[in-house]
Amino acid sequence: MRHALTAVLERNTTFTADFATEPYEAGWASEARWFVRTLALQGDLRLTAQISPDGLHWCDDDDSVEQVATEPGLVTLRVREFGHWLRLRATLRGGDPQAKVLIYLALKS
Repeated sequence: MRHALTAVLERNTTFTADFATEPYEAGWASEARWFVRTLALQGDLRLTAQISPDGLHWCDDDDSVEQVATEPGLVTLRVREFGHWLRLRATLRGGDPQAKVLIYLALKS
């Protein structure tokens, strides 16, 4: 039987500068999908999945494609063969940027 888990990492949080989610240990999972629901947005929100062997040192996942949100809505990023730790790096661009988001991490074995 496959196992599944959805973690809510940010709920109605407003960011005004670049940020990264808290690290999430997911060594048991074989696949992951980030869901970012943008409720309000000024500027652009660029999202990149990051991976880590230890939850301390990070690099961009070279198999994931950066997603760009330019208006409120839902975007997703898929991650596979990632090792043990995941986080999402977000970059805000534009004059006086701001993003109000919900961020989910869905995992499956």
